[in-house]
Amino acid sequence: MPLRQLGRSDLSIAPLAFGGNVFGWSVDEQRSFELLDAFVDAGFNLIDTADVYSAWVPGNRGGESETIIGKWLTRSGKRNRVAIATKVAKWVEHRGLSPMNIREAVEGSLKRLQTDHIDLYQSHEDDATVPLSETLGAFARLIEEGKVRVIGASNYGADRFAEALKVSKAHNLPRYESLQPEYNLVSRAGYEKELEPLIRQENIGVINYYALASGFLSGKYRSEADLAKSSARGGAVKKYLNPQGLKVLAVLDDIAAAHKATTAQVALAWLMARPGITAPIASATSVEQLQELIGAARLSLSVDEIGALDRASA
Repeated sequence: MPLRQLGRSDLSIAPLAFGGNVFGWSVDEQRSFELLDAFVDAGFNLIDTADVYSAWVPGNRGGESETIIGKWLTRSGKRNRVAIATKVAKWVEHRGLSPMNIREAVEGSLKRLQTDHIDLYQSHEDDATVPLSETLGAFARLIEEGKVRVIGASNYGADRFAEALKVSKAHNLPRYESLQPEYNLVSRAGYEKELEPLIRQENIGVINYYALASGFLSGKYRSEADLAKSSARGGAVKKYLNPQGLKVLAVLDDIAAAHKATTAQVALAWLMARPGITAPIASATSVEQLQELIGAARLSLSVDEIGALDRASA
């Protein structure tokens, strides 16, 4: 599997990341192990999670996803074959980006993950109450101690991300090497207008979430009636059921038919071909579904096909 460098870091990752938000939520521990084994055995390596996953599930408190991944790492013996990405700042147990909170949060994540280091440690959201120099300084100490290899950010606006890069340079601190924004064929403007020019200029890696727009780009949801197919996803998909969303699905259908592929594979292949994107993040709840997503990495879209998708989703 061809690997891609994450920003200017020494992390090299395959062009599809597994979203660990499903672990402890829509898939149990045993299924999680099966999915992780299948993902890594297929040549992929980036597993993305967060300390807050999956606190929203009744009966959970947070940390469930990291705990499952940690058990799998220990039982599988595959730690040296994967890059583990997790996040800090959103969980009520460890809210924000103060140095003290980052220190406490990383120790908890390391324990749950049953590892001595995190490959990519990300600010899950911005915290304007803490000076960027203090946050980045806390990350610097973790890197010096070998507990973190590379840092990244999620849900940052262009202005704040640019400011963080300037602070890193001015104070000789590690910089955010990756950005994790929402980005897909039906949610383009927020990323492309301001973030994309910045990340390409600064050579920042991008591991975007909602790559399939909560499942809409799989083609599973084409009418209001289809929303009932998933109690977890249906509500989030409703906003895409409009003329433009359906136009995008129609073009995906045509290209998928030409390649004997699925709409999900084409939507992911479009992202993988986008300049600046390192690896879109996608989740699966069955090995069969995962194999479908993995197939996107083998799909090569023509310039005309990419252009058709660009126009339909513009």
